[in-house]
Amino acid sequence: MAWRELGKKRICMNFTRALIAKPFRHVTGSSFASTFAAQSVYASAKCMTDIISQSSQGVAGFGSETKECGIRCFHSSSQVWARSDGPLGLKTPKRGKYVKRVGRNQPPVEAPYVCPNVTAKKYNPDKTIEIFEGMTLVELAKRTGKSVSSLQNILSDFGEKVESEFELLTVDIAELAAMEAGINVKRLHSTEGAEILPRSAVVTVMGHVDHGKTSLLDALRQTSVAAREAGGITQHLGAFVVVMPSGASITFLDTPGHAAFSAMRARGAAVTDIVVLVVAADDGVMPQTLEAMSHAKAANVPIVVAINKCDKPGANPEKVKLQLASEGLLLEEMGGDVQVVEVSATEKIGLDNLEEALLLQADMMDLKARVDGPAQAYVVEARLDKGRGPLVTTIVKAGTLVCGQHVVVGSQWGRIRAIKDMAGRLTQQATPAMPVEIEGLRGLPMAGDDVIVVHSEERARMLSSGRQRKCEENRLRNKMIQDKPSTSDDSTEVPRRVEMPVIVKADVQGTVQAVTDALKTLNSAQVLVNVVHVGVGPLSQSDVDLAQACGACIVGFNVKSPPTALSQAANRASIKIILHRVIYHLLEDIGNLIIEKAPGTCETQVAGQAEVLDIFEIKGSKSKGPDVKIAGCRVIDGFVTRSATMRLLRSGEVVFEGHCTSLKREKQDVDTVKKGNECGLVISNWYDFQIGDVIQCLEQVVKKPKFIKSESGAVRIEC
Repeated sequence: MAWRELGKKRICMNFTRALIAKPFRHVTGSSFASTFAAQSVYASAKCMTDIISQSSQGVAGFGSETKECGIRCFHSSSQVWARSDGPLGLKTPKRGKYVKRVGRNQPPVEAPYVCPNVTAKKYNPDKTIEIFEGMTLVELAKRTGKSVSSLQNILSDFGEKVESEFELLTVDIAELAAMEAGINVKRLHSTEGAEILPRSAVVTVMGHVDHGKTSLLDALRQTSVAAREAGGITQHLGAFVVVMPSGASITFLDTPGHAAFSAMRARGAAVTDIVVLVVAADDGVMPQTLEAMSHAKAANVPIVVAINKCDKPGANPEKVKLQLASEGLLLEEMGGDVQVVEVSATEKIGLDNLEEALLLQADMMDLKARVDGPAQAYVVEARLDKGRGPLVTTIVKAGTLVCGQHVVVGSQWGRIRAIKDMAGRLTQQATPAMPVEIEGLRGLPMAGDDVIVVHSEERARMLSSGRQRKCEENRLRNKMIQDKPSTSDDSTEVPRRVEMPVIVKADVQGTVQAVTDALKTLNSAQVLVNVVHVGVGPLSQSDVDLAQACGACIVGFNVKSPPTALSQAANRASIKIILHRVIYHLLEDIGNLIIEKAPGTCETQVAGQAEVLDIFEIKGSKSKGPDVKIAGCRVIDGFVTRSATMRLLRSGEVVFEGHCTSLKREKQDVDTVKKGNECGLVISNWYDFQIGDVIQCLEQVVKKPKFIKSESGAVRIEC
């Protein structure tokens, strides 16, 4: 044993010398370092001593833990790893019993997909900001409520580099950034440094249908437009320049008076300076007269009243004045500021007084406009010509519209190829208050859009694409709102509703809107008029294909009759084509078609009544059956049918309802007995007849909706 102890001491000494030979030379000056090194070496040596002693003794639990000088030494013994006497000890997981997994080869369970709660992008379609030429990025950020960095990112996507937040922006770039941020814009045009000159007045003629608006314009300009109108009524919005006898020129807008053209009257009031309200002296104030007054008040436009047809025997201008005053129109004769002129379009009476009133009103308004600079124009009407393409009738509000400029009209763009005045003469430019027709657009804009002049084709493309994208987003958003299911109680019975798809084609864009709006007013609880497609121009094969795909009928207004091949293709596909040139004839035909398509509602009605005069009883037997009581009756109203349900009334109260099992007249079985005849009838499971009872014959009737047309021209479907 002595040589074993000696061997252990020598190993420890050699190990200690090897540890303290080099590692701590660079910290020999530090007492802490030397002490730490000595303690570490001592602990390691002690551990080595334990290792050697345990290995020499053959102890199975190889490895131990030594706690000397605050240092813990861990060894690779399984006993040390399993110990847990301190917070720093490590635990080995216990090996559990092996369990075979069940269902490893089974298919995965299909769990329902749960949509994540994604925060939707904030969008405020009602917010509109005003933009102008030369505004800074900081000003645009304040108005839109967006950060400067986000607007810079938007502009960089369009290829516009804005280095400083105080850099001046063009009005086109500001509109692009605002539209991308989801905000509507309104352009403000500055007149600073521009030439301001007097301009002609824009006068809109409004009033009820058949009160003589177009005839009055014909008398002023010595033409006969009213005679060329289909049905004798105006169905388009026309613009004319009339040189008055005094030498002054006035731009007139003629609006339709039918109830279906409310949007046209609103457009006319929006672009006009003065409204001439035409009222027939023999008819008085009518619904469209009141509507024209409301449009003029909404646009804050002064009104001049022209009482027409004063030459007729039944004319009563004083009654018309009282009606207008009762509707809140302050006439000059009653202390107000609204001028009233009595005229006659057919006899050309009072036209000079009307001219004087209009020029006086224009002088009081001191109408002026900017002449130089980019033009501001307003779309009055738009149509599609087969040879010239999209044609847009506009009225210039300010600036000068020059041929060759790039323009953006609504969501469409193009380069002005030609400018024509209302007489059809080519001109190179259009000045304020001048109605012109321009061509060169890539697509057909909507009536009521603004015409904006831009500097380049690239800028026009960018503005057009941005507006088209925004219009599509608005359309999809409105469709989602309409298709959103209601939160009403599902237990309530919803009436059956049939959808009637319609394709609308018309000659001009304004008429398309008017016909579409009029068809939507024919919606009812039983039939939904769904306008699946609208277009301007004649009928084409694509319209027939679309109608065949969706089962729609084609409505053509003021368009040419389709070719024979197209009509035959529509007949083979069982597609109905309705062509009209007068709006109320079109609405009447569509209304009748809706009534035919409506499923109707089942109602129980009394078809006839019979009074019990006597009671007969037939004894039954084994061969004949049980006893039978027969009511001898006389039909006092309508008719009695054997297949109908009978209702027994006694002293005005319902006693019983049942089916008629037998109906005879003069011992003969009959199906129907009419008023004034006598009969005998048997009601199933009822034997208590009394003289004086009333028996009603009930029948189920399918009630169709009604097409109602008012005096003002408005139509509706009443269920």
